[in-house]
Amino acid sequence: MRNVSSVARLVLGGYLAAHGAQKLFGLFGGQGIEGTAKGFEHIGLTPAREMAILAGAAELGGGVLTATGIADPLGPIAIAGTMTVATVVHRKGGPLAANGGFELPLTNLALAGLLIGAGPAGRRVGVSLPKLLTAGVALGAAALTGMSVAKHLNHARQTAPPAVEA
Repeated sequence: MRNVSSVARLVLGGYLAAHGAQKLFGLFGGQGIEGTAKGFEHIGLTPAREMAILAGAAELGGGVLTATGIADPLGPIAIAGTMTVATVVHRKGGPLAANGGFELPLTNLALAGLLIGAGPAGRRVGVSLPKLLTAGVALGAAALTGMSVAKHLNHARQTAPPAVEA
């Protein structure tokens, strides 16, 4: 089972690190901070530039930490937070990615959750976080995630076309 966990950490961590690099630096065909901030502004994640930096850092840093096992479970917690927000943002597209839906962020969220529960892989760099610090990090991540989801949902309500009565 440890080999499966190690492979899962490398795959999820690698992809999320690349995704964060797209947001932060425009690498791998990404939009960089300015493009990401414009998108975040559009969906109500404000202040957009700071939120784009936060999301990119959580994805890049969370990916690297997940892949290496450093400060476990900080990496999967960071990924879980960003993927929760992404899942909510893509909810109107339905469950499939082909329709702009939440398939990929939900899959990433599920895998991050499993890795949080699985504990560190057999081979890793560094040590795990102490339990008290892990609880504090999880609480902070939950607060930031909740704030981001609330901002997006509030924006979506405010910009939604008015309901037409029949």
